[in-house]
Amino acid sequence: MTTAMSVTADREQSVVEQVPKGLWIGGGTHPAAGGATLAVTDPSTGEVLAEVADASVEDGRAALDAAVDVQGSWAATPPRERGEILRRAFEMMTARADDLALLMTLEMGKPIPESRGEVTYAAEFFRWFSEEAVRIAGSWSTSPDGATRLLTMKRPVGPALMITPWNFPLAMGTRKIGPAVAAGCTMVVKPAAQTPLSMYALADILREAGLPDGVLNVVTTSSSGKVMEPLIRDSRLRKLTFTGSTVVGRRLVEQSAEQLLRVSMELGGNAPFLVMADADMDAAVDGAMVAKMRNMGEACTAANRFLVHESVADEFAQRMAGRMGSLRVGRGTEEGVQVGPLVDAVSRDKVAELVQDAVNRGGRVLTGGDTVGDRGWFYSPTVVADVPTDAVLQTEEIFGPVAPVSTFATLDEAIGRANDTEYGLVAYAYTRDLATALSLAEQLDTGMVGINQGVVSTPAAPFGGVKQSGFGREGGREGIEEYLETRYVGIRPQ
Repeated sequence: MTTAMSVTADREQSVVEQVPKGLWIGGGTHPAAGGATLAVTDPSTGEVLAEVADASVEDGRAALDAAVDVQGSWAATPPRERGEILRRAFEMMTARADDLALLMTLEMGKPIPESRGEVTYAAEFFRWFSEEAVRIAGSWSTSPDGATRLLTMKRPVGPALMITPWNFPLAMGTRKIGPAVAAGCTMVVKPAAQTPLSMYALADILREAGLPDGVLNVVTTSSSGKVMEPLIRDSRLRKLTFTGSTVVGRRLVEQSAEQLLRVSMELGGNAPFLVMADADMDAAVDGAMVAKMRNMGEACTAANRFLVHESVADEFAQRMAGRMGSLRVGRGTEEGVQVGPLVDAVSRDKVAELVQDAVNRGGRVLTGGDTVGDRGWFYSPTVVADVPTDAVLQTEEIFGPVAPVSTFATLDEAIGRANDTEYGLVAYAYTRDLATALSLAEQLDTGMVGINQGVVSTPAAPFGGVKQSGFGREGGREGIEEYLETRYVGIRPQ
């Protein structure tokens, strides 16, 4: 037993040690000005994994300087070359999936199998956009009066600032970096302070894949607002993309207005999961488990409200409780673990408060409802039935392994309640009736709808929301358009 544990610890240490820890600026690593560092902790133990550079305002400006310096030469690089860099990076990520997955689990907490799934998903964005790089096209036409030829061409927007979250530290990076590389934009990336190691590992892969120095720059900081705001207000920056909370997103949009930046915002969610009376119950429960428990519920796409027809609500809630209650909770590196810790103590305590509020208002805990263990930030998979409409669980993004169940009587009521939120990222629905499915697809007020499936995310489709869930799209053919400007040229033949 002792030997096996020692080997595991040695491998963990080795994977962490291989990752660059300095600011990635101009193609190399650098300490922060003044030598400041920030600690990266393992959320399953609370222990420090590593120290990385903690950037200052000066460091952020240096990263933007590097991106600006090479924007012209990078934009002039042939599309095929840009695409081949992404393709090589895809192949390297695939080959190194085990190490990348372990690194992600150590700094973020999700179980190893789920981390492997994210590595696969993240790498696919590079493969998708490697193919899109050579498909950037314009148009040629004749003006209505026949006097002018109308030429349109696509050009890269220019230097882009990318602020990524901690919950999908690789995929949220590749989803932004992939189209920027394909389009010919240089970048400054600011990963979340909780999970910078995955982004540094990704930067090193891109360097090895042939990405020129200065095209990608990575800045880690514990003072995000202080370091990022000067960049957002810098006239040389032309694009801002952010994935995170709606509260922070609003503030960034306000700052971006000064330079009229191109902006993409992928913000919060409050996803409804509708189960109609005619739904295949086996499929609905399977889909609900995926939609709720992916990433321990720490996802903007996670099912947040389970709205179930009153005729099948008890069966659905009991079956969900059985499935959720059987999940094994523990450190993500341990074999057989299905649910890891939440990212920090604040997140765990918030989940506990939301559940208690629902119980105080009449909700019934069918399974879970408490913290787990005496170290790390674990919360048990939980199902709460009969959740009233005034419970905070119904209005606030949970970001944890909690499934609140309430009932509806009619299709109109289901749609009305599903849409009764300021958010509009994704909705899920299970039904066997085609007319009902079409009604839901057309009337649910979200940027994405999953019919009879609990996952909608794929690099081949546009990801994004409406209302307070943001604007802009990532992935699909639409994803690269966020990094391109249209230039019109009028030509009068002699």
